[in-house]
Amino acid sequence: MALADFIPNEGQRRIADAITAAERHTTGEICVHVTPRCRGDVMKRAARTFNRLHLYTTKRRNAVLIFVAYEDRKFAILGDTGINAVVPQGFWDGEVEELTRFLKAGRPVDGLCEIIAHMGERLSQYFPGERNDENELSNEVSFDEGDEDESDDHDDDYGNME
Repeated sequence: MALADFIPNEGQRRIADAITAAERHTTGEICVHVTPRCRGDVMKRAARTFNRLHLYTTKRRNAVLIFVAYEDRKFAILGDTGINAVVPQGFWDGEVEELTRFLKAGRPVDGLCEIIAHMGERLSQYFPGERNDENELSNEVSFDEGDEDESDDHDDDYGNME
């Protein structure tokens, strides 16, 4: 399946608009990254992607990555150290459950847009919006077209959509 089949151009615009709207309420930065495959541990791959995309460069270390490997039916939600220092354990559990439901129903764009809106609300409790807040990271969906060389050779169940 091609990326455009999973998230068509119009869907990518909807997701970017959802991120823009959510970030009006918070200084937090929300990013979505999509790839076809994740042969190993999805959280390790999400962490590598987080670092490769330099999401750790925000002033408040309050970026969050939604990482989706659509062909392998896996995803992960990963917050930076500034978020993890202040939110309770299991903070993203509701978003994981909600996105799982949408992905199983074949509605990835609707699911991503819904959890992005919810993330903006929840992050605003810890990182409220500021009048002249700078948008530090792109709101566009980033993606990999092919496999990334991975050293992990096992899967875990976190964010597994099956």
